[in-house]
Amino acid sequence: MDKELTEISKYLSYILRHNPGEIGLKLDRNGWGEIDDIISKTSRFTLSYELISVVVETNDKQRFAIDEEGSKIRANQGHSIDLELDLPVRKPPEFLLHGTAERFWSSINGDGLNKGGRHHVHLTEAESVAKSVGSRYGKPILLRINSLDMHADGFSFYKTANNVWLVESVPPKYINKISFSVD
Repeated sequence: MDKELTEISKYLSYILRHNPGEIGLKLDRNGWGEIDDIISKTSRFTLSYELISVVVETNDKQRFAIDEEGSKIRANQGHSIDLELDLPVRKPPEFLLHGTAERFWSSINGDGLNKGGRHHVHLTEAESVAKSVGSRYGKPILLRINSLDMHADGFSFYKTANNVWLVESVPPKYINKISFSVD
């Protein structure tokens, strides 16, 4: 069952973050899609409201949210499609963390962190999360972001329902490499 939940989570991530048109799903401007539409338009899996709810509740990274009425779902962040999450600007803690691979350090040190094809750069307060993310891309490094200084300099920060901090970019002057060896 765990393997099936992982596959469904990956599928939901793909259609809710990158390509809802693959199944003819319409998302509203805030990224919400009707759960009934996902169920009826999906042929790859036999989905039910209960199964989708289990995926949402058990996802270790809490990638999804179900609305208060229980009829819509959206991805919390990581979109490559154009939408507006309508998150309020928040004052960040003094420091946030970003995990990445050592091979990217030279570019980051010169150009900073950029969102690439996504809407924002993702940051975290949790060292374990940053380590886990960095480990996915090769030999990991951990970066400490002077987020409160950035905020004071006019950068807008947003915090998602699953505690991911979002910002448009992070210039190099706010980045400190704190580890080349993450256990």
